Amino acid sequence: MVGKKSGKALLREEGLERTDNNMNLTSWPQVSMINQKNYYTEYLKRDDQILVLRLQNEENRNQMTKAAKDRDRALAQSSRNDLPLPDADVDMDGEEGQDEAATGKEPLGSKVIVIHPGSQNLRIGLASDALPRTSPMVVARKWRNNESEEEGAEPRPKRVRLEDDEQLDREQLFGEEFAGQFAAMSSQLKKSMRDNKRRLLPNSKELVINYNRRTVPEKISEHNDPLRVDWTEVPPKAKDAPDFFAGHAALRIPDDSKPRYKLFWPLRHGTYNEDDYATKTLLYEDIAVVIEEAIKTQLGLRRKKEWAQYSCVFVIPDLYERTYVTRSLEMLLREFGFARVCFIQESLAATFGSGYSTSCIVDVGAQKTSVCCVEEGMCLENSRINVKYGGADVTETFIKMMLFDYFPYADINLRRRYDFLLAEELKQKFCTMNEADISVQLYDFHVRASGQDTRKYTFKTYDEVILAPMGYFQPSIFNNETKLRGRRKLIERSYDLYDGAPNDPISAAQITMYQAIGMPLDAAAEVANGGSQATTAPRQQPVNLLSRLNENLDNTPRSSVAGSPAPESGTPQPGAGVASPAANAPPGTVPASQAHPNESKILAAQQRDAVLPVYPLDAAILTSITAAAASPSGGLDERKTRDFLGGIMVIGGGASLIPGFHAQLEERVRAQRPAFGKEVMVGSPPRELDPMVVVWKGASVFGKLQGNNDSWVGQMEYDRLGGRCLAYKCMWAW
Repeated sequence: MVGKKSGKALLREEGLERTDNNMNLTSWPQVSMINQKNYYTEYLKRDDQILVLRLQNEENRNQMTKAAKDRDRALAQSSRNDLPLPDADVDMDGEEGQDEAATGKEPLGSKVIVIHPGSQNLRIGLASDALPRTSPMVVARKWRNNESEEEGAEPRPKRVRLEDDEQLDREQLFGEEFAGQFAAMSSQLKKSMRDNKRRLLPNSKELVINYNRRTVPEKISEHNDPLRVDWTEVPPKAKDAPDFFAGHAALRIPDDSKPRYKLFWPLRHGTYNEDDYATKTLLYEDIAVVIEEAIKTQLGLRRKKEWAQYSCVFVIPDLYERTYVTRSLEMLLREFGFARVCFIQESLAATFGSGYSTSCIVDVGAQKTSVCCVEEGMCLENSRINVKYGGADVTETFIKMMLFDYFPYADINLRRRYDFLLAEELKQKFCTMNEADISVQLYDFHVRASGQDTRKYTFKTYDEVILAPMGYFQPSIFNNETKLRGRRKLIERSYDLYDGAPNDPISAAQITMYQAIGMPLDAAAEVANGGSQATTAPRQQPVNLLSRLNENLDNTPRSSVAGSPAPESGTPQPGAGVASPAANAPPGTVPASQAHPNESKILAAQQRDAVLPVYPLDAAILTSITAAAASPSGGLDERKTRDFLGGIMVIGGGASLIPGFHAQLEERVRAQRPAFGKEVMVGSPPRELDPMVVVWKGASVFGKLQGNNDSWVGQMEYDRLGGRCLAYKCMWAW
């Protein structure tokens, strides 16, 4: 009798038995589930996993290897020649290389170019140079009309338009508001001089006006003028004329040249000049043209192939715009081809140049003034302040005041190139802030224009020479009408890649200043608190890039976290990206269902852009020091306050060269802080260093340091990471 077969035997006979041939069912890798209770990852947690830090470690390792090989070679040669052994205590951190570079053929820093661009001047030079070369930050391009013939040919300073055969009194020349402010400042000056027991003539103004009204110019032929100007020669044929001039040559082009040239200043008020340009491509090109021509003419580096051997230190403002920094990095590495680039802030460079470790830096430039407190080699972020006035505003106000008192050269127009240079010369020669020098004074000047005889004028001044620079403490006297014109016309602000919020730096001191000059308190509080949601949600869901990308792909309307009704249309919510659609929307209330997660931050940034930061200089300094000395508990650190008040240093060419400015500023700061009256001290850079070049000098010192290799951005790093590498390279929070 045959036994019953098992099921396995039957399957084997029928060929259905399952056998294991050691082959997987699929070639797709199978990932086991992560133990949620205990898992760990090392991703981006070690230095060797980050390209920037890995390259730094490799460079340090290569330096140590080279130093060890040099020492072994020196030991071998000394034993072969019976020479004494070299010192065993050899520094492996690069100091030996520094000494070799200093004693070799090339001086230390001879391969480092230091660039400090400004609104009016560009300072450039090698780090090994004692002083920089200065070139105007301007480009003259072929144009239909020059700058004085455009915009209805209205002169600057702008006068009240006259009808035919109409005569205006001097009080109406610049409007009633300017006349009232000028009269009020004059009366305040008289009161101050009386309090200081200074002698006043009762009819000083009348003496000045009567003399200036009847004076006539004296003509001097060009061949008899020993100081005649060498004008830039322009070929008569348009096809032979160059497309542009840059620097000093641009300012010396005759206004009536054929073909016409128009001046373009790519930087205005410390940022991009978007008002005078139609495209941002031309704006970027002009900045590159000015720097490139300066390198070729001032430094003698004619061939771009040589530039790959040089490094570059680029000076940026304390309160910078991220777009400006990233675009400058791209220009220096891509267009100029420098081997490596690093950035340094202006206030930090000033402390490097002056040798101070703790100071309150007041940088008064041509069109921008910045205040920042520096402590132990770091700019205190919350103390940074940027206001939009400078030496150019003093120049224009001084000319307005002189015209108000019947200046004999009544046709002066700062849009003309020779008049602009003349006005700057008059300000530098005659403006003062010493009350002891205020009296009726007789001066003269020469007007030199291309193709015309030199004209010699004599004129008298009284209080105009001190009231014009007094505008630093009463900035409403300046002409602030066009300073915000064209803002954000070409270049959008920077936005965070992940959450779409504006990420340009802002400081607590700047927010306090905005509140003082009239910015809405809710917007200022929004910036101070880091922003809140436009919707009143009880709990905000975490924002991540994957979910927001899915929202863009999904065409189904979604309701907000606050339970608001869904939008009628089927469009998704604003998505992520560098630029946000809400940036171009007018300020106002946004429906909760359509609100961007960072809509309130975007609206706060729009409101900041709409407010002109103009604030008295003494109040700005105290606001910066208060923010820098703030303690975590909410009070003020008295020691820090005393240190910063006793270390106020004024730099830049806008005010530091005006006689008596430091004493006047010190007196005003003492009046507002009488408790610290003995500690307040306003000074200038030590060792008789020119205040206009102290920032460049500090940047050159920084470029020669061997220990700052962590700040250099190389070509390979930029090729792989782009502007993201600045997060690891900057000495401040990027």
